[in-house]
Amino acid sequence: MVILRALYNAAMYLLAAVMYIAAGFSPKARHWVDGRRNWRVRLRTTAPTGAGKTLWIHAASLGEFEQGRPVIEAVRARFPDWKIVLTFFSPSGYEIRKNYPHADLVCYLPADTRRNAADFIDIVQPDVAVFVKYEFWANYLFELKKREIPVLLVSALFRKQQPFFQWYGAFWRRMLGCFTQFFVQDRNSAELLQRIGFQNITVAGDTRIDRVLHLAAQAPENELVAAFQKSPLDGEALRLLIAGSTWPPDEAILVQSMQTPATENLKYVLAPHDPSAAAITHIRTLCAHCGTVLAYSEATPDNAPQAPTLLIDNVGLLNTLYRYGHIAYIGGGFGKGIHNTLEPAAFGLPVIFGPKYERFEEARQFVARGGAFSVRNADELEAVLEKLQDKAFYENASRAVLNYLEENRGATDRIVSFMENIA
Repeated sequence: MVILRALYNAAMYLLAAVMYIAAGFSPKARHWVDGRRNWRVRLRTTAPTGAGKTLWIHAASLGEFEQGRPVIEAVRARFPDWKIVLTFFSPSGYEIRKNYPHADLVCYLPADTRRNAADFIDIVQPDVAVFVKYEFWANYLFELKKREIPVLLVSALFRKQQPFFQWYGAFWRRMLGCFTQFFVQDRNSAELLQRIGFQNITVAGDTRIDRVLHLAAQAPENELVAAFQKSPLDGEALRLLIAGSTWPPDEAILVQSMQTPATENLKYVLAPHDPSAAAITHIRTLCAHCGTVLAYSEATPDNAPQAPTLLIDNVGLLNTLYRYGHIAYIGGGFGKGIHNTLEPAAFGLPVIFGPKYERFEEARQFVARGGAFSVRNADELEAVLEKLQDKAFYENASRAVLNYLEENRGATDRIVSFMENIA
């Protein structure tokens, strides 16, 4: 074990050295290095002090932050005197959320060395530490354990291929032994932990589900989309296909589907992942033969009903537009992986996406339950849209996604209630 920890520490120093070298030509690496430069001096002047407990929550990047966010906001609401320190490993999370208003301090996590871990905890003085999903930093965990500071792992997912469950995984299992409680997303993760001797497990579900259900319940009305939904002939509300966070391969098959019998009674709302002027022009060119493509920035209640396609050319609207939807198409499934399927599911929308979704537990569950559908081309998309025209088939799909969310809601409250009892 001593040798393994020495190798781990050597790897941490190597990682830092690589990032310093990469900073010369990689903007992301430069952010990583600059954000940690003289961190002790800066942290001593910015770390929150005073009465009240301190929660330290760590997220690797933006996706993990979204899973930790409901916990932060619940703690802020329930314990307003608590101080909250939020750390990130990746610049892609920190740079976007560095001004997050519900944390008293947002900063980078210093590289995981013994001295850094001890000094960071000395300065921050956390009463509770929360690591989100996949974060396992040995020196921080061992230091927290040594000081008897409670540590929670939230929204965790485990797979049997991970080193914890291998014959060579003793060092990794020692890291798991530092956690006071595991809040896992599914029963499979709980069973894997139980097989290696852990019982301090709560099958709590995914904290993001609490957030999307809360947002869905409070989604505001949108005058322009409500007008767009109306039929230009009789003013009746038509069915909308909301395509969110789309990339060019998604847009290509969506446009092909616009001229098929399966979409005769649908209008399209396209919200590209990249709403830049160039991307908007590209989509308009693709849709040139499909009738008027109206950009959201050009829409009015008078001209919106005439257009068959509404193009969202800004950011921040998408999750509220699903309230007007009938079917959702989520982009990214022809690239690195799909975007957020929970947001449309919170409104009961059946979900369609490309073939690369296996890394996403909620997407696998939706597909298995008949509430989501993976397509590889325009023909498969057309076939799914035809099936969803059948009322019974559609209602079954809608119930499937809503039932999954209902079964897995409440994770945030379970975590915060446990935290209250141990802090």
